[in-house]
Parts: sequence; structure tokens; C-alpha cells
Amino acid sequence: MPVQCAGMTTPDLRLPAEWEPQSGVMLTWPHANSDWNESLSAVESSFFRIAIEIARREMLLVNCCDAPMANRIHTRLCEQGVPQQNLVTAIAPSDDSWARDHGPLTRLHKGDPELMDFVFNGWGHKYPADQDNAITRRLARCGVFGNTPVRSVNLVLEGGSIDSDGTGSLLTTRRCLLDPQRNPGLDSEAIEKHLRDLLGIERVLWLENGELEGDDTNGHIDMLARFVSPEHIVYQQCTEPDYPGYAALQAMEAELRALRCASGKPYQLSALPWPSPKYKDNGERLPASYANFLVINGALLQPAYEDSQDDVAATQLQACFPDRDIIQLPCLPLIQQFGSLHCVTLQFPSAVEFRHPNPG
Repeated sequence: MPVQCAGMTTPDLRLPAEWEPQSGVMLTWPHANSDWNESLSAVESSFFRIAIEIARREMLLVNCCDAPMANRIHTRLCEQGVPQQNLVTAIAPSDDSWARDHGPLTRLHKGDPELMDFVFNGWGHKYPADQDNAITRRLARCGVFGNTPVRSVNLVLEGGSIDSDGTGSLLTTRRCLLDPQRNPGLDSEAIEKHLRDLLGIERVLWLENGELEGDDTNGHIDMLARFVSPEHIVYQQCTEPDYPGYAALQAMEAELRALRCASGKPYQLSALPWPSPKYKDNGERLPASYANFLVINGALLQPAYEDSQDDVAATQLQACFPDRDIIQLPCLPLIQQFGSLHCVTLQFPSAVEFRHPNPG
């Protein structure tokens, strides 16, 4: 059975749930000097679709590698109907585009937001990450977050590796958070203490199992299972017996059934459909997951893979969020680099300020 931690907590701290009201979402735009070079046109098309849907409903912060890109992106988004008052572009050199993992996590301290700038080391030193790791500090120096304080934290933690229910429970995987290439020497007890002290987490729900072929994050939870309420979890089910990760995903499903809410009740569980296999040109299997959705103000942005299960996933997610529009967005270009929609986005709760960068 998965371990659930409880202990001394800091009641003044809270990690909001994704479905709470938001001020905006951050994107780090893809560019030619990255792994996107060969598929840049296709992935930019997906990014524009994502950006437009976000900016129709809340602020959009776009990190661009240089001034010409910032001008081009700003012009094109405005031409496509994005309200200028909902758009902030900033210049921030980047190694890649996975904003979920290199951006800051927002905690609420006595109700006020604080941006926690954890260390990003390229998913355990797999890829270059120095520029990505500096993005949050660069944005803060430019005044993009206004008066919202930014605090540097000497702990490796990626946003895609954890999922919060907003009431003190956190879902994660042992394989990722206890990876020795991230925080060597820290065991689960030490990690739990950091999560309590830094984010106000009262219970850590550790999953031992679950993996997708092609995922190079050591099992980010946002590809596997997500809270949709404090008592309800959706997860990526596997119905392909010959899939290499079939047994692990079946074991994960059993673990989820064994979890209990803070009240002691079993979680309500909803299985998301299994898309047909997707491959790179070289035959490598890609990690297509419907669990990698993004909740924003008034809508849920769902990854779509030109698959017969796209609409099935939309129906199931609509049942979880009946008061939000379900917007399907093309993510086949994104999974070519082994991530999807949630991975390239990062939401900020409603009290966070977004400002245009200071000149100079």
C-alpha cells in the first residue's frame, strides 16, 4: 500500500489546487536552438493554439529567447485576437520549453502568494538546464511578477512531479522524487519534511508504480494521475496487455484504489481512455497521456492526439468539470519530445501579479 505521511504542518502555508481561480499561465516558447529545431513549425502551431485559448480567459506570460521572437509572438497573437491587456512577453533565454518544470511553484502564505524557485537540473542531469533554471530569477529581476515575492529554494523539484488537492494532500511518485540524480542523500522522510515546511503539505501520497514508455522524467505524476477534487482522482488507464508498462500501470491502479482521502474514505476514481500507439519516425513509442490536461479559468485544455479516444477523454473530463468548457488542443507535436500540454504550461493563482518587464 502507498505510504501516506502526516505530521507537524505549517497551517499558514498552502499549495493551491490547479482548479482554483488563476491570474495567468506561463509558456516558454520553443526555438530553433533546442530539440524542437526539426519540428519547430508544427510545435509552434500547437503553442499558438494553446496560447490563444489561455489568453481568452486570463493573463498569458510568454518567455521568448530574444527580442525579435518576442516582437513576432506578440504581433501574431494580437493579430489572432488575443487581448493586448492579457498578454505579457518577456525575454528569457531557455534550453527548452517545459515551463511546468523550470517555472516557480506558488504557495500561499497567510493567503498571500509567494513564488518558490526550486532548482531545475534537467530531470536529473539528463539534459542541459542552466538557462531554464535561471528563468524565474531573470523574470523577477525584470519585474514581471510585480510585488509578488520570489524565494530561491535549494531543492530540486519539478512542477510536473507533484499534484496538489489544495487542502494539504499531495500526489507523487517515489521513482521521481527519490531519484538520486535529483536530491542525493534525501530519503522519503526528508523529502516529506521539505514539502511540509516549504509548501504546507500535510499528507504525501506516494505511488510506487506507473510508467509510460518514452517518458524521460522518471515518472512525473502529471502523466499518470491527477486530482480533480479533494476526493476524486483521474488516472491514465492502460488497456493494451502487450504494452511494456502494462503491469506497472495495473499496479498503479491498484495503489490508487488503496488510497484514502483525508477523511478516511476511498477516493472516487475515474479511468481515462488509452490512446492508440504513437511513434517517432525512428519507431520510438511516445508517451501520449490524457492525464496531462490543464485546468484554467472557465475551461479545461485537453491534449488531443488525432485519436478515436480523444472525444471519449473529453466526455470523461467534462463529467469531472461540468461547469468548464473542454477544449481539445493538438499535442502530437509536443509528445515528439516526450511531454504534452500540462508539461509546457504553468498556472499561477489569482493573487499573483503579471507585469510587463522593466525596460533595460
